[in-house]
Amino acid sequence: MKSKTVLKPPARSFAGRIKRELERNGQLYVMIILPVIYIIIFAYYPMYGLQIAFRKFNPALGIMGSPWAGMQHFRRFFNSPQFGNVIVNTLVLSFYNLAAGVPIPIILALGLNAMRNKILKKTVQMATYLPHFISSVVMVGMLIQMFSPRVGMFGNLYSLMTGQLMQDINASPKAFVHMYVWSGIWQNMGWSSIIYLAALSNVDSEQTEAALIDGTTRLQRVWYIDFPAIVPTAVILLIMNAGQMMNVGVEKVLLMQNNLNISTSEVISTYSYKAGLSAGGGDFSYGTAIGMFNSVINLILLVVVNGISKRVSDTSLW
Repeated sequence: MKSKTVLKPPARSFAGRIKRELERNGQLYVMIILPVIYIIIFAYYPMYGLQIAFRKFNPALGIMGSPWAGMQHFRRFFNSPQFGNVIVNTLVLSFYNLAAGVPIPIILALGLNAMRNKILKKTVQMATYLPHFISSVVMVGMLIQMFSPRVGMFGNLYSLMTGQLMQDINASPKAFVHMYVWSGIWQNMGWSSIIYLAALSNVDSEQTEAALIDGTTRLQRVWYIDFPAIVPTAVILLIMNAGQMMNVGVEKVLLMQNNLNISTSEVISTYSYKAGLSAGGGDFSYGTAIGMFNSVINLILLVVVNGISKRVSDTSLW
């Protein structure tokens, strides 16, 4: 018997494959042109300036013309008297914010999903979404007014009940951490719950119907059906938040900061801003070195948390 020869299709050239791909998905590539340009301009191109951290930067000489300094600015930061204080303050704020800020949007989303009254559900959603659109300046102004010992709401209530002037909470180092974290949670918990509500919308209705037939309570349905459905989403968001753990918002901290609470409010981002832009004309190289150190720590935390999640569960970023 004669063996049949299998005809192979002619090998396409690289240019041919590119042309075919553009013909099939050309519209999709056109859609991502602007986002890619945006990322290149505002995310990748500024990385060229990171070499300032390794130079004695002089604006008159430019980046390439400035003399090389090596690790001098990093050693200066590590040997600074403020190093230990800003690291501890940043970690305290970050871990506190992560521990309190992650569960509350999940609880809110589960509660909203379990509501049967649609009018009440929409009202609660609107009330919890609105604070997200308040700027940091307005938020801090609200905090200062509310907790002012003389004209604030809590100050007037305290004076009415005790007959004494309340201590200025805005100037308390111990109160700064709690005010920063819980005001941020109140501001963002509704907005953060949207992604969990989207995940809950994909829950199979047949599971809920079967659970109802079995006579489960509403709390049992939330715990055994709804909660497992949002665990993968919660893990992904936890990994992403861990990658931003050291990035405490500089705007809000600076607005809440004063000479009395600076012992707990000075974090890496504010110290970098003051060193790079506010200290006698600005030490750009020193400020860039501090910011680069902060970014490297965030990258390490992201990789570590993603690795732990990959070992413990099947959910990870890569």
